[in-house]
Amino acid sequence: MIGGRQVATGETYEVRSPYDDSLVAVIHRAGPQQIEAAIAGAVRAFETTRKLPSWKRSEILAGIADRIDAAKEDFARTIALEAGKPVKTARAEAERAAFTFRVASEETKRIYGEIVPLDWIPGNDGRVAHVRRIPLGPVAGISPFNFPLNLVSHKVAPALAAGNPIIVRPASQTPISALKLAQILLEAGWPEDGIAVVPSTTTDAAPLIEDDRIKLLTFTGSPVVGWGLKNRAGMKRVTLELGGNAAVVVAADADAAYAAERIVWGGTTNAGQTCISVQRVYHHESLDGFEDDLVRRFEQLVVGDPLDEATDVGPLIGPDDAERVEQWLQEAVDGGARILTGGERDGSLFQPTVIAGVEDRMKVSCEELFAPVIGVYPFSDTLEALDRAGASEFGLQAGLFTNDIRVIDAAFDRIEVGGLIVNDVATFRVDHMPYGGVKRSGFGREGLRYAIEEMTELKLLTFNPRPL
Repeated sequence: MIGGRQVATGETYEVRSPYDDSLVAVIHRAGPQQIEAAIAGAVRAFETTRKLPSWKRSEILAGIADRIDAAKEDFARTIALEAGKPVKTARAEAERAAFTFRVASEETKRIYGEIVPLDWIPGNDGRVAHVRRIPLGPVAGISPFNFPLNLVSHKVAPALAAGNPIIVRPASQTPISALKLAQILLEAGWPEDGIAVVPSTTTDAAPLIEDDRIKLLTFTGSPVVGWGLKNRAGMKRVTLELGGNAAVVVAADADAAYAAERIVWGGTTNAGQTCISVQRVYHHESLDGFEDDLVRRFEQLVVGDPLDEATDVGPLIGPDDAERVEQWLQEAVDGGARILTGGERDGSLFQPTVIAGVEDRMKVSCEELFAPVIGVYPFSDTLEALDRAGASEFGLQAGLFTNDIRVIDAAFDRIEVGGLIVNDVATFRVDHMPYGGVKRSGFGREGLRYAIEEMTELKLLTFNPRPL
């Protein structure tokens, strides 16, 4: 979608269901001409969006939220079809997307500046500075397949709140939700040139990264791709929300049953295809039966058709991903690890899996697995477990189950992550909290107020009042 209309380019590709390979949609791919039109349109639109008053931006964002709510069932079915996400989980994603825009509507009215007195040294009597936040300009957002509506929303909503036009390049596997969202933006009153959705090849999308008319690139995806884009982005601002292999530490005093319940959800929701999916579980050796409880809960999960309301775990995004997971698990088993449950795949479906005896150097531990698989690691020394949890090259979020404030303080100090989640799993996220990582997991923060800060610039105005 460019300039308020659907564009037929003649170059098409098929979006197919990860579950059964059925045809979901035929998508027209944007080429160089369409990418240029989108950028030029965004530059024109900025002259309008930057001048929109706060009340108007807030009104538009609230209207978008209302329209997403009204279309929730349609979005849920779309997400289930294009991403293979179980429909009950897809429904929750649509609800979260509406919430994301509703929070952005509120934050639009809270983009504050400040007054800074300048009379700290002699000769500056009466001088004062006003500091304001102003919109940056056209934003390019590149989004992944795993949350095809809400992660697009986390790029679009703060851009609109700040007064910036945005061009979205959705994941090739899941462009439909983004295209439907763009139509909703137009219906809510956002300027036609202020939103474009351009499914495209990586080669044709290069101007979104390299063109100086784009003032901010916000990317969510793999570390290899993300860091490569940063190197090509020139002087524009960049934010990266990249991968992880999230750890959870279950201390001796934890409510073990509750921890197991949350770990099962955190390790298998969206078939483990989230950047903060639980992958490594360090549990105190005194918690008798903890691993058995995890296994029992994993075996109760329903795997299958994402359109079935009973399904808990749908397919991975494609058979190549399932084959990779199968290969990594086999490498771990060959190295001495033991599969306690699961480990089988059927096409793109992968049975929820618990694996023990894993060494930290194994891929299933040190890389991002992106599958419904967790490794379990008993420990006796709590500080050593915290250090192992934080030793990863990734640093997005970590979970900790304990009521001991000393352990919480030690974990907050020793585990280098963007967020420590106490008495819940690393997978926990509320859409308005600051969210982002360190190390290979990227930099910058999402969460509406924090993303708006990334998408605005501080501008200074000083006054030197002269005597009457």
